[in-house]
Amino acid sequence: MSNEKMLRIMCPNLACQRILTVPDHARGKLVRCRSCSMTVRIPAKSAVPDDAKKDSAA
Repeated sequence: MSNEKMLRIMCPNLACQRILTVPDHARGKLVRCRSCSMTVRIPAKSAVPDDAKKDSAA
């Protein structure tokens, strides 16, 4: 397996709720749950770095 980062997303279908493992390059794209066939949009990366979020919360 390559060194590619993987994302774990829960299927939003309340009857399914399986954990989907998708590659990082799938951000912003649509994927289909293999269990229930529901289409799920993978969230895009946040434009604000994590450090900036912590500073603004203080």
